[in-house]
Amino acid sequence: MSSIPYALLNPGRVIAGPGSLEQLTELAQGFFQARRVLIISDKGVAAAGLVTAPRQQLEAAGLSVTLIDSTPPEPDVADVQAIEAAARAAGPFDLVVGIGGGSAMDVAKIIAVVLAHPLDLRDLLSKKAEIHARGLPTVMVPTTSGTGSEATPNSIILVPEDELKVGIVSARLMPDAVILDARLTLTLPPAVTASTGMDALTHAIECYCSKKANPFSDLYALEAIRLIARSIRRAVHQGQDLEARADLLLGAYWGGVCIATSSTTAVHALAYPLGGKYRMPHGLSNAILLPSIMAFNQVGSEVRFAAMARAMALPVDGLSDGEAASAFVQALRQLNQDLGVPDTLRSLNIQPQDLDGLVDGAAKVTRLLDNNPRPLTRQDMRALYAALI
Repeated sequence: MSSIPYALLNPGRVIAGPGSLEQLTELAQGFFQARRVLIISDKGVAAAGLVTAPRQQLEAAGLSVTLIDSTPPEPDVADVQAIEAAARAAGPFDLVVGIGGGSAMDVAKIIAVVLAHPLDLRDLLSKKAEIHARGLPTVMVPTTSGTGSEATPNSIILVPEDELKVGIVSARLMPDAVILDARLTLTLPPAVTASTGMDALTHAIECYCSKKANPFSDLYALEAIRLIARSIRRAVHQGQDLEARADLLLGAYWGGVCIATSSTTAVHALAYPLGGKYRMPHGLSNAILLPSIMAFNQVGSEVRFAAMARAMALPVDGLSDGEAASAFVQALRQLNQDLGVPDTLRSLNIQPQDLDGLVDGAAKVTRLLDNNPRPLTRQDMRALYAALI
């Protein structure tokens, strides 16, 4: 548990449940008194028609709406700068709405800040500048159940020259409002449901194990683990199961809350180079790494691992903490198998000759490695990668 003061950060207002998207206009017009709205999304979400209804709602109420749907998967600095330029040309705006997965929401959060203040994106990424004031009001509407970006003070952006994803972290990035409508996730393909769902599970597990874990993060992490573990298989294999989808969406949100009050650890640190250099989807890299790194972290954390096993409803009654911890790690491996997640990096074209670069990249992510319950040397990181190649 954290030995330093801890805080609970939450969006200002959260509206959840099937049909909650219909309250976007009331939020925009009544709560934020907005007249000009910028929607940040991506081509896939827009093509699926998930932006159509909210845009029509807002326009029917007399609001001016601009849609920028050019957010790519794993956006890099140039991508975000292009979106910023487009937004400046179309503005000014009173409200920014992010509709999509983690990439769209991360971009929406940082765009809301740079539109309101004279801040350079590269200066923020290099820590030469900090966010000293909130930006434009924001509403986040997730269409996947994974990143929890709607509940975090983070914006993750790829820096190509460093082959690494970098996080801009500030409490002033916390969204003003969130809408959790599971209907928006019903058409998510099985593979994407699996990888994003495992991303959410990873957040909860890492935050529960983190050196920064505290009573706030523990509460939300265990509930996230419970919801995701009981529903992710149904959400993947029976995509129209709205109850399972709602569990997964809420579990992802709780995972984001955990990140805001605790922190992720070595899984994310080792995943970032996979996304930065090889453009591997973030949730997929987390899912592949999770069982191995949890097996490494099990040493010295058996009590916490046993608690997570019970949250997953594993049959561990009567077992010692060590036995329950081992059962938990094995359950993660089985879960990946049931969801069709690859069990190696080699299957995704990562080769032994890539090891040095991966270790170099992961070693830079000290803000996460420092939170890991068990210290990792470069040799440890190399061994963990090598075992998956």
